[in-house]
Amino acid sequence: MEKKIYYYTDELNDDFAEKSIEPIKIDENYKYIHKNVFWKIGSFIVYRLIAMPLAFVYAKCVHKLKIVGKEKLKESKNKGYFTYQNHTQVILDTLMPTLINFPRKAHIVAHPDNVSIPILGGFNKMMGGFPIPSDIKTTKNFLSAMELFLKHKNVIAVYPEAHVWPYYTKIRNFVATSFKYPLKYKVPAYAYTTTYKDRPGKKPQIVVYIDGPFYADENLSSKKAEQDLRDRVYNTMLERSKNSNVEFYTYIKQEAKEETYD
Repeated sequence: MEKKIYYYTDELNDDFAEKSIEPIKIDENYKYIHKNVFWKIGSFIVYRLIAMPLAFVYAKCVHKLKIVGKEKLKESKNKGYFTYQNHTQVILDTLMPTLINFPRKAHIVAHPDNVSIPILGGFNKMMGGFPIPSDIKTTKNFLSAMELFLKHKNVIAVYPEAHVWPYYTKIRNFVATSFKYPLKYKVPAYAYTTTYKDRPGKKPQIVVYIDGPFYADENLSSKKAEQDLRDRVYNTMLERSKNSNVEFYTYIKQEAKEETYD
């Protein structure tokens, strides 16, 4: 199999996903919640009858996906929850929350790019695309939708690394910002760690480990609780990532070039 080499300078901001889309603005007019009956029917068809079968076939046939620890989700069967997963697949990461959390619906926190593609963007929304608001005004609608999803025992899936690094086997540093939500809504968080197992002559097998539930420590201040929850999830993912036994793509860190002026 052809192997690639990626050069990076910044773990937090470098992105290796190919993008050529002009993202729409997620403003106060964007509909996070659809009450139209035809939208609901279309969403059910797309999510349950199209996305689920395709996700299963693609994951099993192309990546030989294996899930370890799904029984841990039973501890949160009567409530919604958040999942945090490393971001290492372009296509599969849009499908994995749907597959792993079945029969619950998963809403995937995503860049506006994901709902900006003509026609396909609408399908992404029906499949659970939950775009980040573009301004402060829209944040209220974003949070209202999040609260409603959790009340219906849905899942909010987050990729805290934010950017795709294909087949990367380590855990990149990520900020604690998104960990304020489990604290705010008093729901658990789970760590989903994507790892890679060698298959000689073929793309690696993907094995995802589920750990949790993790709860925010309400005895700490808000900021400390967010950071503490982030650290526990991060350290768990860091330990699980050691189960990868192949480096399909190579990542090499370079020093950032300083700008010079005449």
